Amino acid sequence: MGVLAAGCARETRPEAPPVDPEVLAAEHGEWRAGRRTSLANPNAGVISWDGLFELSEGANTFGSDHAQAIVLAAEDAPPLAGTLHLEDGAVRLVPEAGSGLRLRDRESGEVGDPVAKPIPLPDDRSDGTIRLALGSLGMRVHAEPGTERLWLRVWDTHAPRLDAFELPPYFPIENEWRVTARFEPYPEPRTVSLADVRGGTLENTAPGDLVFRAKGGEHRLMAFASASSRSYFISLWDSTAVTDTYQAGRYMRVPLADDDGWTTIDFNRAYNAPCAFTPHSVCSLPPRENYLRFAVTAGEKRP
Repeated sequence: MGVLAAGCARETRPEAPPVDPEVLAAEHGEWRAGRRTSLANPNAGVISWDGLFELSEGANTFGSDHAQAIVLAAEDAPPLAGTLHLEDGAVRLVPEAGSGLRLRDRESGEVGDPVAKPIPLPDDRSDGTIRLALGSLGMRVHAEPGTERLWLRVWDTHAPRLDAFELPPYFPIENEWRVTARFEPYPEPRTVSLADVRGGTLENTAPGDLVFRAKGGEHRLMAFASASSRSYFISLWDSTAVTDTYQAGRYMRVPLADDDGWTTIDFNRAYNAPCAFTPHSVCSLPPRENYLRFAVTAGEKRP
């Protein structure tokens, strides 16, 4: 392909060393296998998601009766399973007697003790997140950074689509889409508001830009990371979204820069956001700074 050159014009760092094509393909195959396993994990993987219900301040009843604020499948839930009380950003569960609500282990997904009395439900970005089980359903309170909105996320551990799921096709794996990038930190990390697919906004922290060369020019991608992050999170849009890739853009993970400020972006590992696979998601859209001026014919295509 020969369209990308790593490094930046005023730098002398050599381009990312090529990886043997067979090795590159094997590594990518392992990455894809891990991605499929994660997406189709019955313990809250994206493909298992069965509902996302925004919680209102006050009482939010849930069960199979259509009179409830949150309606669940009748084969899993009684007419009234319980009530989620949202007050000042905190959620408390009051179970209905005999509802069948139980605790679900966060790691294994195994069902544990019944929930017989009111308990707090910290959201999934808090310490001590609690997961619930009701029939084959799993549930937890979901939150996104920089927003006060809270949701009840529901997934189905026995959904037939889990076994049937296949990853979408990918562009050919090419060494040329592995490019060296220089991390340029901002004077202070920026809090960036991002539109989401549900008509709201989320917030992410951007410590700086990743600067690289492509198509003979220099380009930048705003990188998101917190002090505890183990990689940069990138959301980007390019012209392949018009024809081949997900219309709202794609995501990437990029290793943190080394001590000299360099890292490698592997566009072969650009992937679809959860909202490409399910309507039960809250996905942030790429910032305008990350609209690239060339076609990235690499990575995951549109489902």
